[in-house]
Amino acid sequence: MRAFQIDESDGLHCDVVDVPTPARGDDEVLVDVQWSGVNYKDAMVAEAHSRVRRTPRLIGGVDAAGVVVDSDDPDLPAGTPVAVHGGVLGVARDGGFAERLTAPRAWISPLPAGLSPHDAMAMGTAGLAAMASVLALEDRGPLDGEVLVTGATGGVGSIAVSLLAARGHRPVASTGSPAAGEWLLARGATRVIGRDEVADRPDRVLGTPQWAGAVDCVGGATLASILRSLNYGAGVAASGLVAGPEIATTVYPFITRNVALLGIDVVEAPAGMRKRLWHELARTLATVDVTALVERTIGLGELSATLDDLRAGTVRGRVLVDPAAH
Repeated sequence: MRAFQIDESDGLHCDVVDVPTPARGDDEVLVDVQWSGVNYKDAMVAEAHSRVRRTPRLIGGVDAAGVVVDSDDPDLPAGTPVAVHGGVLGVARDGGFAERLTAPRAWISPLPAGLSPHDAMAMGTAGLAAMASVLALEDRGPLDGEVLVTGATGGVGSIAVSLLAARGHRPVASTGSPAAGEWLLARGATRVIGRDEVADRPDRVLGTPQWAGAVDCVGGATLASILRSLNYGAGVAASGLVAGPEIATTVYPFITRNVALLGIDVVEAPAGMRKRLWHELARTLATVDVTALVERTIGLGELSATLDDLRAGTVRGRVLVDPAAH
């Protein structure tokens, strides 16, 4: 079968190669991959001297969707549409940039009725993180006001904008790409602001309360600014660190405005959370034009160039991979 292999055993080589179809082990499921998605994590895995990749050679792709080919699990018979994501898929073991893959049962999610493998990968790991962020904010309390989304042209951010709008909220998209304004408004943003506009009154301990909640895909100084500007009782769902892993802040937002920093992780999400996320996505996507979230569809041979685009920050929304395309 064809696969996109990353090999740094003798210098870095990222190529489409022919490899044997994987053999299913105990408590594993063999899946015919119909679609995979390109995530920023994939770009980090495919870098030289990657701190994310844990083995010199593997097939990339941290998520995929398709149908079960072989399984001993009675809840996952052959023909079941599934999504595969999480754990060390595409990081320490072969992932979704291939025509077939095997994965432990814990990483397999049966897709709800009405959600196709294509639409599942139009969401992918980015969509799961966006949905988890929205649910975390909704669980925190009513989103009565504007909800800020940072890094809004990226996979998580752009999907979060669409999901918030589809669920009746008022997303404000923050971006460092002024030309993306119309694109973000079309995704459902009520307005678009520059990344520098997130900071408010840096001379004061606290900024002006202005956000009913926030989805932060950036981290660093941006996250610190958001915490200072949340409304009383609001929360920020944080899933990104492209601006850095450190936060220079104080306890004032937490103890005087009762705000919350809500960490978002879907890689190690338990089965119950995965099920909730996929069902909420299926329900919400019933009112969303999923095709509008996909920037382009590529074959395995176009992955190297696409990963370069992702690192350069020139990708808007989602890129899907069709492993059967030549």
